[in-house]
Amino acid sequence: MVQQILAYGTLLIAVGYLVWKFLLPKSIFSKNKGNSNSCGSDNCGCS
Repeated sequence: MVQQILAYGTLLIAVGYLVWKFLLPKSIFSKNKGNSNSCGSDNCGCS
């Protein structure tokens, strides 16, 4: 019983860390940056 609790707890911590490390920063930064300022203020020919 105690071993299962420790195993599931470790699994949840590992999955939570992977979600925080790989999914959350991408979703936060992609929404804030946007694509409107990627070419600067004038149209430099990029699409």
